[in-house]
Amino acid sequence: MAPLFYVVPMDPVPILGAGLAGSEAALQLARAGVPVVLHEMRPLVPTPAHQTDHAAELVCSNSLGSKLPDRAAGVLQAELVALDCQLLPIAKQNAVPAGAALAVDRDRFGAAVTARLQADPLIQLVRGEVKTIPTGPCIVATGPLTSEALATDIQQLAAAENLSFFDAIAPVVVAESLDCSIIFSAARWGKGEADYLNIPLNKEEYAQFVKSLLAAKTHRLKDFEAADPRAPQFFERCLPIEVLAARGHDALRFGPMRPVGLDDPRTGRWPWAVIQMRRENAAGTLYNLVGFQTNLRYGEQEKLLRSLPGMKNAEFVRLGSMHRNTFLNSPKLLTANLEFRRRQALFFAGQITGMEGYLGNIGSGLVAARNLVRRLLQLSPEPLPRTTLLGALTHHVAESPAKNFQPMKAEFGILPPLVPPVKKGQRRAAYAARSAAHIAEFRHNQDSDLASPSPS
Repeated sequence: MAPLFYVVPMDPVPILGAGLAGSEAALQLARAGVPVVLHEMRPLVPTPAHQTDHAAELVCSNSLGSKLPDRAAGVLQAELVALDCQLLPIAKQNAVPAGAALAVDRDRFGAAVTARLQADPLIQLVRGEVKTIPTGPCIVATGPLTSEALATDIQQLAAAENLSFFDAIAPVVVAESLDCSIIFSAARWGKGEADYLNIPLNKEEYAQFVKSLLAAKTHRLKDFEAADPRAPQFFERCLPIEVLAARGHDALRFGPMRPVGLDDPRTGRWPWAVIQMRRENAAGTLYNLVGFQTNLRYGEQEKLLRSLPGMKNAEFVRLGSMHRNTFLNSPKLLTANLEFRRRQALFFAGQITGMEGYLGNIGSGLVAARNLVRRLLQLSPEPLPRTTLLGALTHHVAESPAKNFQPMKAEFGILPPLVPPVKKGQRRAAYAARSAAHIAEFRHNQDSDLASPSPS
């Protein structure tokens, strides 16, 4: 694809980290005619969570969220499309059936993104660890598993503490090892295709599961995690099931194991509790346990999960694990354009900023890249409207109270109220309509600015 416009010849811009944010940023800069050196330390320096050397590898879930136009994820996807997001079309090309959600085959998606990056003549993908932030224009998108050396350099640059929390990964099971005389396919409330498998539990089975879960042993924290004086801090939106279960006997049944809208074909009624499984790959040979991220020891996980109905002979290709995530105290350090307050043309993107969720991370790379282009063209960065979900996320990381700052994903609750107020049942559609109008206006103004940019 030809560049949208050409920046005058310059040294390549370094981007640190080829995750979702870094990959999107690299493709955005290349479209603007900006040469890029995209640094990725894997596979030469592995992480506790990644399994491949692919760019944009999805580590936790394989779902990018709902596609419905009146859901937060659906609205954010529409915003990304309006801003010419580069990764979203690749995700759609490598989608797997997941009802109303956009889920992808992880390996195919990662391989496709890597191939796209390597095929672009303006992008050089370099393998190896970068231990210090380069001088000059730069995007840091090293994610929650930033290497110790680079994290130390970021900490020195920021003159403020990095924060850390612990994120957990869900198990993946082989589909043909499941007993489908017990485990049933269904969509909640019968809406859409029956793309999810459901493990039904009665009241007694649920009680025994919770009892066994709370008695199971967890992994010992790795040395670099146990040494952290803040360990452990769990991200509220990705709690290990054992942590959630400890909050109350019915916490799981009203959380990831809620049975509402799912009729068990054997009884015609809702089970007492349900564990849902979602396709992990396009072939449908693998499924991941939705919301079942855990830090249980591997042997304990297998024993516990095989005690569930229909799981007696389950074969696991991946078991749950937990690892430390690191993110900036962004309200002290970043603007709503994701630019470092104390150094012009240095941008941060991805989970290290405190923007959560796959779509949010992709969007952060897009925002950082577009604003870096504006800096190169001697134009001031422009924040997205707060009335858009991507804009609300960038303002959240820049303007939240710095004390006890926590990451955030796209939710309607972070948007400013509708004026005039709208009835609850119509509110989501109204948020979506307002977002579409304001993102279109923002895009028009941006295009006008870039139509005849000033020379750098």
